[in-house]
Amino acid sequence: MSHVGTDLPRRHRLTVADYYRMAEVGILAPDARVELIDGDIIDMAPPGSSHAGTVLLLTHALMRAADDRALVLAQNPVRLSQYSEPQPDLALLQPRDDFYRAHHPRAEDVLLIIEVAATSLKFDRERKLPLYARHEIPEMWLVDLHGKRLVRHRVPQQGAYTLVDEPDLRSALGAAALSGVAVDLQRLFG
Repeated sequence: MSHVGTDLPRRHRLTVADYYRMAEVGILAPDARVELIDGDIIDMAPPGSSHAGTVLLLTHALMRAADDRALVLAQNPVRLSQYSEPQPDLALLQPRDDFYRAHHPRAEDVLLIIEVAATSLKFDRERKLPLYARHEIPEMWLVDLHGKRLVRHRVPQQGAYTLVDEPDLRSALGAAALSGVAVDLQRLFG
């Protein structure tokens, strides 16, 4: 007689500390394009020219709009929990005198996260978007390069964004967590 158990095998989730130890001992190459999402090491696709150029355009637009009122983080880690340290394409951060040298920005430091998707749209929408909402990132913009659209997600509640729209990019776009900052995105898909 066989026993049918209700227990499923447990997944071993890596912590951020495990992730860094793997890099220190050479399991992860120094130039590995990976990020830690919910305890899983995720390979990141190399950025094509359209993706890289869009990140550069957005970096320039955010820096001009934010001036000294926020810091612009480009393709660097944000520590959300002991199991997640994504590397968003861009993030607008609370200013700090040390420029986050003491530790990576955390969820409470983030005003806005932007993901630019050429090949990663499904992953960004299904894994990263809910991750950002769970950690109460106030606003997330998902830039779909193939669909030539920007979808803005705001007001996170109970692990989901409750306000989602596709703003008109002919007008400057404000960031909800930073009043008075308006980003000119007219050239985003032009």
